[in-house]
Amino acid sequence: MSKKNNYFWASYADLMTSLFFIMLVLFVLVIAMMKRQQQATEAQLTKIREIQTAVKELPEKYFAYDSIYKRFSLKSDVEFFINTDNFKKAEDEVYLTEVGKAIKKLIDNLGKKYNGQDIRYLVLIEGMASNDAYKQNDQLSYLRALAVKKLWDKRGIHLNPAVCEIQVSGSGTAGVGRYPKKQDRKNQRIILQVIPKIGNIE
Repeated sequence: MSKKNNYFWASYADLMTSLFFIMLVLFVLVIAMMKRQQQATEAQLTKIREIQTAVKELPEKYFAYDSIYKRFSLKSDVEFFINTDNFKKAEDEVYLTEVGKAIKKLIDNLGKKYNGQDIRYLVLIEGMASNDAYKQNDQLSYLRALAVKKLWDKRGIHLNPAVCEIQVSGSGTAGVGRYPKKQDRKNQRIILQVIPKIGNIE
């Protein structure tokens, strides 16, 4: 074998050795980066679960958590006069006022606990209606939810807009988790949900 061929194979071997070490270093770096990313993801997931658990700490005196639909419903049925958004009983206004105070307290506590984090909350007030012959049930269900928001405003219950958004909606006769037909009148009710809106978690 000529010297020229010897130089070629020696250079080739050196090149392959260098490439091997480069690939080895890159492999180690990728593994290290993936491990750090996994640790960060696990920490974020833990934080998200912690926040979701904290949201469930609404007082059992007023709320029942529905594990099927992942939402809260009021323990006491708030009744309205038929085909109106007027509360049927004065006690219901007192009850809803206490409910609003409980939600405000929770939101304030969560806002302090996770101050500086990219976390906001959505309070959804959903009105529902019974499936009767009334043609304005969609509008009526919305107005019933709005009645709750107006009551809170009247009683000075204002959730911090910097960390919380209130959304008023009406599902008419088409909402999920409704009472069966034999208990349809009970669908004249209010559903409340407190939903964390989580951005970047550090």
